[in-house]
Amino acid sequence: GSADWLERQLDLSRVLRSPGSTLKPFIYALAFDDLSLHPETIIDDAPRRFGAWLPRNFDRDTHGAVTARDALQRSLNLPAVQVLDRVGPARFALLLRNAGARLVFPDDTPPDLPLALGGVGMRLVDLATLMAALADGGRVLPPSILVHEEPPHPTSLVGPAAARAAWDILAGSPTPPGVAQGRGDNARRIAFKTGTSYGFRDAWTIGASADYTVAVWIGRPDGA
Repeated sequence: GSADWLERQLDLSRVLRSPGSTLKPFIYALAFDDLSLHPETIIDDAPRRFGAWLPRNFDRDTHGAVTARDALQRSLNLPAVQVLDRVGPARFALLLRNAGARLVFPDDTPPDLPLALGGVGMRLVDLATLMAALADGGRVLPPSILVHEEPPHPTSLVGPAAARAAWDILAGSPTPPGVAQGRGDNARRIAFKTGTSYGFRDAWTIGASADYTVAVWIGRPDGA
């Protein structure tokens, strides 16, 4: 959007931004898919150095032994980096690109572990497409923009079991303060993931039910 849509139209859904933590569900989904991880696998959330890099959790604390499920729901950084190290950052980047996502790394460097925490430029439209795939059994359908556009050919992100596991974990995440999920027999389960980029330049929330996916970015057009 823009301040005055009639005078100047800015399609910020296609601008490259740091995704923050919004890629974590797809890292776990890839590990679930290759059977190197299970939602109840125990991960040690403790300080660990990866070469010269010592990542830290958002709360600057560590939490000891946690399950993969708990680590993803709490968006812990250290376990996410460990899982990406397990599946391989280059392999993970290739998975996203094969799903149609555009990835731009700083100074054209190869994919590396900071990818887990948002060390890449991505577009809102691609993050929405990836989250929709988790809610659709791992099936990727690129968005159709025009009313009479031909339906795109679907591709695969991960297998149905891995997609369902990642989506179910996110659907069990605690809601933000003051926000209540629907109640009753017809309540809609919503899987969602938030993300914040370095320096608080970008704030994300991406959620998906069985029928709808909504992706929201908040920030400044100039990236300040």
